[in-house]
Amino acid sequence: MEYLVIGIVTLLGAGLTLFSGFGLGTLLMPVFALFFPIEIAIALTAVVHFANNLIKFGFFYKHLNWGIILRFGLPSIASSFLGAYLLNVLSHLTPIYTYSLADKYFAITPIKLTIAVLLIIFSLFELIPRLTAMQFNTKYMPLGGLLSGFFGGLSGHQGALRSAFLLRAGLSKEVFIGTGVVIASLVDISRLTVYSKTITEEVNSSQITLLVIAVLAAFIGVYAGNKLLKKMTIRILQTLVASMLILFSVLLGAGIL
Repeated sequence: MEYLVIGIVTLLGAGLTLFSGFGLGTLLMPVFALFFPIEIAIALTAVVHFANNLIKFGFFYKHLNWGIILRFGLPSIASSFLGAYLLNVLSHLTPIYTYSLADKYFAITPIKLTIAVLLIIFSLFELIPRLTAMQFNTKYMPLGGLLSGFFGGLSGHQGALRSAFLLRAGLSKEVFIGTGVVIASLVDISRLTVYSKTITEEVNSSQITLLVIAVLAAFIGVYAGNKLLKKMTIRILQTLVASMLILFSVLLGAGIL
């Protein structure tokens, strides 16, 4: 069942992320988290996210702004290490609170609570018009890189902040996507070096099969999405997905998931 669910979500997510506010990691991580511990779900999502970005790079490698990549991407690399390290620390902390409900045991852990809060915050970027339209002056690019990289390393949520800073740069749609892909890939490489221990020690052969399915689905999704690049974002879909992510976050933070 998990193969089908993850394959479908990755395919749809990879296509939609070419022209919607949500990143593939934001959509895919909760699905992985239904089947695996949250720290493994984030690590597995990072692998698929990186593969997805490599595929996107094949379509948009001619459309890059190297000035922005350097100003935004280099700070992102540095701070992503810190975020990934913090994730590792949080995953080893003891539960904050435990309780029972209907004869079942639940635990509120620091890592689940942290990821739940971040997921709610970044989901609000798609629900509240003022946050959706948020943009920052280009002079703050290095700061944006630091923030985007840190949250990318911690939870995988780098896209919303990156977009908020890059939207003011006057880039065409193709250059916006291509430049964002390179920056996201730099963050992925950085955080995967930290996640690698978790992946090699805790991911088994069946989970590797899930990764392969997800990567193949991502390729199909990006190819299809590239064909539909000129279409506009569907607002109703954004609102529905954001609402579902908030519900997932509440259940995750409460220790139910």
